[in-house]
Amino acid sequence: MDPNRAVFDPELKAALAVVGGLFPPTVTPELIPFMRRSYASPARSDILAAHRIRIEDLHYPGHEGASIAASVISPEDSAQPLPALLIFHSGGMMFGDRFSGLDEPLQWVERYGMRLISVEYRLAPEHPDPVPFEDCYAALEWVGANARTLGIRTDRLAVVGASAGGGLAAGVALAARDRGGPHLCGQLLDYPMLDDRGLTASTYAFDGVGVWDRVSNETGWAALLGGRVGGEEVSAYAAPARAEDLSGLPPTFLSVGGAEIFRDETVAYAQALWEAGVETELHVWPGAFHACDIFAPHASISRAMIHARRDWVERTLAR
Repeated sequence: MDPNRAVFDPELKAALAVVGGLFPPTVTPELIPFMRRSYASPARSDILAAHRIRIEDLHYPGHEGASIAASVISPEDSAQPLPALLIFHSGGMMFGDRFSGLDEPLQWVERYGMRLISVEYRLAPEHPDPVPFEDCYAALEWVGANARTLGIRTDRLAVVGASAGGGLAAGVALAARDRGGPHLCGQLLDYPMLDDRGLTASTYAFDGVGVWDRVSNETGWAALLGGRVGGEEVSAYAAPARAEDLSGLPPTFLSVGGAEIFRDETVAYAQALWEAGVETELHVWPGAFHACDIFAPHASISRAMIHARRDWVERTLAR
């Protein structure tokens, strides 16, 4: 047995049979149209029916002035400035939308009385790097400039993302530091997509199994970067693992499965953050496949992941 190949948690392994119909282990370019259909968010009426929230749809100027949609999600009854999370959705840079994977963050809105700003950044391959990142960074600048109108506390603003969204959030945090952007009180990075080079042992340990294998990752990075994948001209804003200096970043939460390709690059990023003096919390969940908390939220490991993340959100923002 390959010593680098982790064993799936038995409860999660059973769930994979169901997950495969929605999210195949291997995503190739030909599957992008299918993924855009299967990974689409639920109907707005279903979201509103399940939560005591209100949603305001707005537009902001994205990269090179393009009009980008965003939604500000708030508790039903809220007027005063609230802590806020700027969130970037998952989907390998190629699919998903601003309501994808929001089940748990919507509960934070209700539980802790905070606002969620989710943006419809443009997707690769139609919009390659730097468009997705710059759309997301422009959202941060827009939120900072309009905090009073949006009802946001500027001392309690964090960036959040999962998978591709986690990589985008990490890139936005780096750019906010480098460009003198709005202050961030934290960055929450769930199983983030950080490194286009694909050099780690875990990258090669899960071909054809789980969710998001090596080929899927190569598909996503190629869609975003084209022929620059793995080369010297890739920005750390696109692939944050390339950053040589992580000092001055906000307190960071990192969570990753022990049985997924992003395990090693997430651990390496946490180590680099610690070495740079950044307050960092890292969780590596044994036997957990990529995004198991979204696809199998009732499994024991998934519940532990959700609880740890919720605890960090409460400690970091809800005070």
